[in-house]
Amino acid sequence: MLPTALSGLGFGLSLIVAIGAQNAFVMRQGLRREHVGVVVVICALSDIVLIALGTGGVGAVISAHRPVLAGVTVVGSAVLLWYAATAVRRAVRPVALVADFGGEAGRMVPVAVTALALTWLNPHVYLDTVVLLGSVASAQASPWTFAAGAMVASVAWFAGLGYGAQVLRPLFARPAAWRVFDLGVAAVMTTVAVGLLLGLRGDAG
Repeated sequence: MLPTALSGLGFGLSLIVAIGAQNAFVMRQGLRREHVGVVVVICALSDIVLIALGTGGVGAVISAHRPVLAGVTVVGSAVLLWYAATAVRRAVRPVALVADFGGEAGRMVPVAVTALALTWLNPHVYLDTVVLLGSVASAQASPWTFAAGAMVASVAWFAGLGYGAQVLRPLFARPAAWRVFDLGVAAVMTTVAVGLLLGLRGDAG
């Protein structure tokens, strides 16, 4: 059972470590120390639910119904492009990270809504956790042990990313660092969104 769980842990990490919309948002909140716990809990619990759905066979159902996957892709791409535009606006007027919290913190509800949107409206999340990880888990002798390992990986990753980002706070005390970070986030979001839409067009063709 332990080797299966460790395999799930390694596979889960390999899927979520790549820089993407969700990870960039978690890191940004961690750097600003704004509602980090809320964001980490939302992302980790969402992954647990999605992994469970994939292991339970929902991934096969989604793959069989292309219109459903296409709809999620279009909506998710729109959300990613919106977040990219928001990042560009922030980069135009970057603000230094004030260590003494002199600035006003963002409200929790918009932060939570953004975390939910970047998770549940992101097609990559479904492809990675529900479809891909679910199909790999179903091929194991003990699917739920494998899934449990992947769930632990998600919790550990988001907690480490959210709270570990504080190590970089001295670097982000300069507005220029925020400009580079937000432009990088915008580039990642745009690239992912365009890639998803092009892939959808290719499938239709």
